[in-house]
Amino acid sequence: MANLKLNLPNALTLLRIFLTPLFVIFMLEHQKGLSLLIFVLAAVSDALDGLLARLLNQRTVLGSYLDPIADKLLLMSSFVCLGVLEMLPVWLPVVVISRDILIILGLLLFTFESVSFEIRPSGISKITTFLQLMTVLLVLLEGGIFIQRVLPALYWTTALFTLASGVHYSYRGLKIYQQASENR
Repeated sequence: MANLKLNLPNALTLLRIFLTPLFVIFMLEHQKGLSLLIFVLAAVSDALDGLLARLLNQRTVLGSYLDPIADKLLLMSSFVCLGVLEMLPVWLPVVVISRDILIILGLLLFTFESVSFEIRPSGISKITTFLQLMTVLLVLLEGGIFIQRVLPALYWTTALFTLASGVHYSYRGLKIYQQASENR
């Protein structure tokens, strides 16, 4: 049971989960300053929870489940809000949400089929999460000509990495599923 105890990294992850509805509310109420503040706090908590878990040697099973859930909630909510408010090209939230739904469906399949698996983000997934966070952050900043010129390239880069990580996770998932089927 020691792996299920709440520690500082897990508390930061829970904070990110609790901040997500506030972000959505502020976005839909067109409170961009508060939305930006909440998003920055959530993004910082994302960076800190992993760093502290490693530095303090406080990695837990609970954290390995909560962290990706918190990431998915924050990023999916952000992309949906920005898409609905027409602050992003409509195709980008579709790409991001589709990849996450694919991953969630794969995890559900593993659970229903009693396939054991370890939740471990890949390198490409970490880059994807960073790019998605930067996309949301820069859109929320709505700053100057530099950001406006960078955004289209960032949209495409984010989409390409999102697709690539989706393919990568699909490949990994099929490999795990195939090994589990052979072992039955």
